[in-house]
Amino acid sequence: MIIIKKSITADSRTCDCKNIPIDVLERSTYQHKDDVEKAMVFFQRLMRIEGWSHDDHKLRTMKEFHKAFQGGFVDETWWNEHKKELHHLPPDADINMVHVFAFICDCVMAGLGRTGKIRPITIDSEVLQKAFRNTVNLLVSNVKVEE
Repeated sequence: MIIIKKSITADSRTCDCKNIPIDVLERSTYQHKDDVEKAMVFFQRLMRIEGWSHDDHKLRTMKEFHKAFQGGFVDETWWNEHKKELHHLPPDADINMVHVFAFICDCVMAGLGRTGKIRPITIDSEVLQKAFRNTVNLLVSNVKVEE
């Protein structure tokens, strides 16, 4: 949980701007800066976890993966299961921007590491908007504002 303190003296839309001294505005700005950093650290942790767990499904199902790999993935049973991993952005999953970054990293690293080239990478705008909304909601649900 990200704990932040209420900050009412730095928003020109809601406070009495004419009566906020410069030192109060400066403190409020530093507080906001620290709050944003806390949010960024939260996402860094999630991205780190996503990186650490990348392709764990392949490792857990190595025998099946190897069989599908050697068979040129003609039998798509294993591949269809693997595509449910969030870094493959399955359409019905609650993905967020961390998964989008994992998808980008997966595509670029696989392409450059395996062939020296990356294939065109695209993402449906609805998928991106869903990931964006889910990321906002994820952050909101992990922030507690104290008085």
